[in-house]
This record gives sequence, structure tokens and C-alpha cells, in this order.
Amino acid sequence: MAKNKFNLQQFAAGENNDLGARSYQPEFKKLLQAVFRKQAHFADFFGGGLEVLDDVQENETAFFVKTTDIPVVVGTAYSKDANTAFGTGTGKSSRFGSRTEVIYSNTPVKYTWEWVYHEGLDRHTVNNDFEAAIVDRLELQALAKTAAFNRAHSKFISDSAEETLTLAAFTDDDVLALFDALSAYFNNLEAVGTKVAKVNSALYNAIVNHALASAAKGSRVNIDDNEAIKFKGFVIQEIPDSLFQDDACCYAYIAGIGRAFTGINTARTIESEDFDGVALQGAGKAGEFLLPDNKKAVVKVTHTAA
Repeated sequence: MAKNKFNLQQFAAGENNDLGARSYQPEFKKLLQAVFRKQAHFADFFGGGLEVLDDVQENETAFFVKTTDIPVVVGTAYSKDANTAFGTGTGKSSRFGSRTEVIYSNTPVKYTWEWVYHEGLDRHTVNNDFEAAIVDRLELQALAKTAAFNRAHSKFISDSAEETLTLAAFTDDDVLALFDALSAYFNNLEAVGTKVAKVNSALYNAIVNHALASAAKGSRVNIDDNEAIKFKGFVIQEIPDSLFQDDACCYAYIAGIGRAFTGINTARTIESEDFDGVALQGAGKAGEFLLPDNKKAVVKVTHTAA
């Protein structure tokens, strides 16, 4: 995949240019968000983006969400009884039925893992414009952190799946039976939204080569580019096999049901006393959030090779 270049020379000058330490938190925040949108394999699961907090001081909780477990009660009909809200029921009843009090709780969303980087740029050996080298390394660090997000998000999705299906083999019949089962599951769940299936290489090729993937069936499979756009109502996307946990070969879900976030504690350069240059340092925390009810909309498919 071609490396995305970002023009960050605008950040090379600032009010603290002459100080021993310079903060790059705003720049690194923009980089992380831009690279995440381009390189994150599970961005659609988390609404398409990464929530980044800078100047983080809280070491456990990223933010709070308002949640309630009060069930929704649907009445049968509006009462017209003479003694409901009137007559003997005055002040003691309601024609709307029983009233349910709605109370929300503050649910803390915790950071669950951390990241760091620690590099050095020596003016005698860097062999590049000093500020340009810093910008380049920040971009590469954003790419590296996005790769770490991919691994963490794969595990989070795998652990969150409330339903697990098994694919016996990558044959036409077994693949069709799998997606029939997935389609029925999400339909009976009454899930609303875009259905996505992230698949490994073997399952992806089985879909592309499937007998149903033909122009006669109205399929938009491009054999020349080995591209399958949709299959049985699911947006099909191939991701590296290494991003599947254990024996999984597919994660199916409704797009946008979770949130991914990171907090930047520091992103800075600081003059070093050990060499003629600066240490490039960064540290932060990260995590993911999914409402318990949304776990129903995540399915993991496993396949054990014979």
C-alpha cells in the first residue's frame, strides 16, 4: 500500500521554537486521526474515526456516557374509563397508564491499553532538515500507532461478539450456508444499518469465486481485480489474516456501533544532554467502547483447518 504523505511543514514554526522542549500534541492528534481514517481496517465499526483527546491528565477514565436500563413500556390503549383520572380515580390514576420514571447513570469508559515512542535525532547524524525529520517521524509514529489500533480493535471485536458461527469448509455450499445464516441472524435481530463482513483471504477468494457471483445473478464481482463488493446483503472487505483472533475467519457486524478513542499524555521534543539533538517522545492511552446491547450485532465466524 502506498504511503500517505501529509504536508506538516506549517507546524515547523511556533511560539516555543527557542525553548528546550516543544509540544507536538495538536499535530500528532491531527496525524493520528488522518492516518486512522486511511489505514484502520475496522474504522467502520467505530463510526469511521478515532476520538483523540490531547493534554490528558486522567489516567483511568476517558469519558462518561449516559446509559439507562429502564425498559420501554408500550401501553395497550388510551383509557376512557369514567373512573380513571376522573371520578373516584381523580388524582390517583392516569388515562395514559402507569408512569415509568427514566433515570440515566454515568457510565465510565476506561482506557484499557497504552502506547509510547522514544526516538532521538542528532544534528550531526540526522542527514536531513531537522524540522522535516521530526515531521516525518511523527507521521511514521502515527502509522505505527494505527497498526497497533488495528490489532487491539481486532481483539476487542472478537471478544465482544455475542454470537459465534462455524464454517466447515470454504466450499460454495458451506459459504452460502454461512451467509444465509448471517442474513437470517441480523434480520431476526431487527438490526438497522449497513451490514459488514470482514473476511480473511481464504473466505474472500471463496466469495469471489462463488457460483452465485456472476453477472447473471446481478453480482458486481470483478474477477480481474479480485474484488467482491457485496454478498448476500453484506459489504465484503478482505483484511490481513493476522488481524483475526484464534480460528476466526470473519467478523460480521453493523457499522458504527462502537467507539475507539485514545488520549495523548505527551508528544514532544526535548533537548538531550547526552547528544547534540532532541529526544522525540510520546505516550498515551487508548481503549474501545461498545454498549452491552450492541454486542448482539457482532458475529464471529470460526474455521479450523483440517
